[in-house]
Amino acid sequence: MSLQKHSVNDLDEIVRLSYLYDFYGPLLKEKQQQIFENYVLNDYSLSEIAGEYGMTRQGVYDVVKRCSEKLEDYEKKLNLYKRFQKAKERLEKVEELVENSGMQKADLICSLTHEVYDML
Repeated sequence: MSLQKHSVNDLDEIVRLSYLYDFYGPLLKEKQQQIFENYVLNDYSLSEIAGEYGMTRQGVYDVVKRCSEKLEDYEKKLNLYKRFQKAKERLEKVEELVENSGMQKADLICSLTHEVYDML
């Protein structure tokens, strides 16, 4: 991940890291969580975070980079995000099939798929 200020070009990477953080963030140390959240989720600059924590910009960069690497490593081992994405895709397909079938219970089935989305 490029740790320059986020742009539209790396929006997919930000979304991916956000999901990985949702799954594995609690496995990071509290200070790492705070720094990662501030940079990736809250869009603070390296300088802003460095000032808040009494660190250098390079120190903040290193923490964010290590956190990103840890999150990716957890995903390689546990595949929670990958399984989440597959489940979500299948639910979307079920919803599409139900809506196109004209089934009597289509509203109920769609409602149930949305409940499962919320659980994911």
